[in-house]
Amino acid sequence: MGYETALSKGWGELQKAGFSQDNTIRFLAQEYALNFDSRRVMSLSSNAPANDIAAILILHYLAAASRGMPPLKRHWVSFKELAGIEGYSAAFHKRAIEPILRKYGDSPESLWGALERLPGQRSSEADAGIILEVFKGVPAMILLWGSDEEFTPAAAMLFDAGIKDVFCTEDIAVLAGVIASAL
Repeated sequence: MGYETALSKGWGELQKAGFSQDNTIRFLAQEYALNFDSRRVMSLSSNAPANDIAAILILHYLAAASRGMPPLKRHWVSFKELAGIEGYSAAFHKRAIEPILRKYGDSPESLWGALERLPGQRSSEADAGIILEVFKGVPAMILLWGSDEEFTPAAAMLFDAGIKDVFCTEDIAVLAGVIASAL
C-alpha cells in the first residue's frame, strides 16, 4: 500500500507553514535528515530512506512544530480519552497493547531494558513503567502490570493530553504501533 498522497500532503503542509530548509530531527532513538529538494527523509544511522510511516509522522510533527509546539499539559490520557477515537480503539489495542503484552507480559520489569536504546526514564507507576520522549515535547508513558492469581498481565500506553494538538487520532494510533515496535 502506497503512502505517496500522505507524503506529498505532508511536504506541502511544511512548505505552506514556511518550513523550507533541510533539517535533522530525532524520532525515538533515530536521527533523520530532511531534504526539501528531493522531498526525502533519510535515516542517518542507516543512510537509507525512512520508511513511509516514519516519514509521515516526522512531517506531521514538524508541521505542528512550525506552528508552535503546545506546552505539555502534564496530564496523562489514554487513547480512549482522546476525542474521536471510536473507529481506532481496536486498531490501537492490536498495534500497541498486544505487542507490549506479548513481549513483556511475563516479565514487566524487563521493560526497563528498553531505556538502554530509547530516550526516556523510568516511571514509578504500575509494576514497571517508562516515559519515552518520542519527539521533543511528545512523551508517551508505557505501563505494565504483571499477572497474579486473579488477573492476567495488563499494559497501557498513555500520552500527554497535548498530543491531540500535535497529531490527529489516526496518527496517534500509528505512532503507538511504532512505539510498541521500538520497545
